[in-house]
Amino acid sequence: MSIDFLAEYFVPVIAGICLCVGFVIRSITDKLDKYIPCIVAVIGLALALWVAWPQITPAVILAGMFSGLASTGLYEAFLRLIGGR
Repeated sequence: MSIDFLAEYFVPVIAGICLCVGFVIRSITDKLDKYIPCIVAVIGLALALWVAWPQITPAVILAGMFSGLASTGLYEAFLRLIGGR
């Protein structure tokens, strides 16, 4: 089963904001590391709802949460690219 259809739900602006928020949380404390995916998913959802208000659909919810969670993957890819961790 291919998950390529999810690419249409990726919103770069939401992912970028979530990436920055996740990076700041990670820089401040290591105690919240395991919660960062949840935090950025909720922030992504909130941003998507804010942008789409009042036309809230399941697609908007998916786009927000998917973009927020994708930011964690982008963070890991960026670290590998620059030779971190």
